[in-house]
Amino acid sequence: MNKDVLMLSDQDLIDQYINGNEKSFEYLLERHKDKIYTSIYLFVKDDELAEDIFQDVFIKIIKSLKKGKYNHQGKFLQWAMRISYNMCVDHFRKSKRRTQVSPSETFDIFDVLESKELNKEQSIIKSQIHQKLRKVVDRLPEEQREVVILRHYADMSFKEISELTNVSINTALGRMRYALINMRKVIDEERIQLV
Repeated sequence: MNKDVLMLSDQDLIDQYINGNEKSFEYLLERHKDKIYTSIYLFVKDDELAEDIFQDVFIKIIKSLKKGKYNHQGKFLQWAMRISYNMCVDHFRKSKRRTQVSPSETFDIFDVLESKELNKEQSIIKSQIHQKLRKVVDRLPEEQREVVILRHYADMSFKEISELTNVSINTALGRMRYALINMRKVIDEERIQLV
């Protein structure tokens, strides 16, 4: 992406796209694809399925933009995340499968997260900690696991999580609280060493 494009807001790119500049949508996609794809992958745990849902999400976004149905000025990423979340929920309603947070051979959520340069030893330690935490998170009840993923991966506020999952903010906060209690309990009971 060139420097001029980096200076444009999501809304500027959307406006340009609506006015016929197809390239603007490519820039918007490039800006947010990792975060959106990874959030989908975390829920479905399958590369091909994540790719399919990711494509469907962007087809829906394009259709909504072209029909003038986008009215979330300044909140494109949250809007796109809501669409991807809803498509994942639809998939699980159809298949009744349970989401899991664990790496595959080709993709690992923690590879996408930003981190400072680490030496080899620190990288190995960090990877081991992430693996242990993923296993702990995976054992949480569905609703608690969902809040942990949305809060810590998707960087959503509890207000956004409550709107997305159709529960009150207090319920979302309660689920996070119980998730942390349950994670501590598992870590303590199984004497999992995180450091």
